[in-house]
Amino acid sequence: MSGIKASGQKKLMLFSGRAHPDLAKEVADNLHVELTPTSAYDFANGETFVRFLESVRGSDAFVIQSHTAPINQWIMEQLIMVDALKRASAKRITVVAPFFGYARQDKKHRGREPISARLMADLFKTAGADRLITVDLHTAQIQGFFDGPVDHLFALDLLADHFESRLDLSQVTVVAPDAGRVRVTERWSDRLGGVPMAIIHKKRDPDVANEVKVFDVVGEVKGRTCVIVDDMIDTGGTIVKAADALFDNGASKVVVAATHGVLSGPAVDRLKNSRISEVVLTNTLPIPEEKQFDKLTVLSIAPLVARAINEVFSDGSVTSLFGGHS
Repeated sequence: MSGIKASGQKKLMLFSGRAHPDLAKEVADNLHVELTPTSAYDFANGETFVRFLESVRGSDAFVIQSHTAPINQWIMEQLIMVDALKRASAKRITVVAPFFGYARQDKKHRGREPISARLMADLFKTAGADRLITVDLHTAQIQGFFDGPVDHLFALDLLADHFESRLDLSQVTVVAPDAGRVRVTERWSDRLGGVPMAIIHKKRDPDVANEVKVFDVVGEVKGRTCVIVDDMIDTGGTIVKAADALFDNGASKVVVAATHGVLSGPAVDRLKNSRISEVVLTNTLPIPEEKQFDKLTVLSIAPLVARAINEVFSDGSVTSLFGGHS
């Protein structure tokens, strides 16, 4: 027999940046694998260095990094990790970004603005990424920015299960904090058995970042338990003003569900001192002890991310995890 026959065994290898090691460890535990030993440090001038301490040749490599603050450092570290894997002959490289940085900059609102979410996708492609796994993108069409497969995971079931077991669904209204969340809110309504929906019409000040003026509540909220659903909570301004608008319209109780807890600046104080009863987030981003408060519940996204990685590795169906949605 001429030639050489390869063993043909695929090898899954999981790599973690330094942004959110707890989540990476939990994903590894769910997959029953060890994180690949990695040396990563910063030079005196702030440049990042990464080296993997095992051979990665021919591997199916998954690089997990949450884009938390300082966000540009951790994005750069993940790009460098991807480049190192490409140069070390990994067979396929999948970027796992539970929170995808710059996702809010997905279109031009006015002239002379960037579309930074597209730039992010281009950077990862250029670095050598073949595939992207992420959770609850700010807008689903960002999938089209990446020239390769994108597995878009949803935290809906995880969050909805939490409320389903704690709330009287006959009294629940799910609320979109702005027009952009209507489609997500419709899915929440379906998931909770067709509960009513409401929408808060809001207007942003285009010249002031994170500044929102809340207007009308469209929908029946009087005497009802309102579940505000959003993809992220950044400074908390939108959510707290949305809750105030719901109470002004007669809501009896307001709880909040969001996938990504950015919790910048005054967010924790705003949420803690608001009339919101409970804030439920996932751990796509690290939530340090100083940002935790009595009303906060954090659910783990690790089992979902691990299942998606396993489906990708075994050539299964990630879509099947969400009933055909993507």
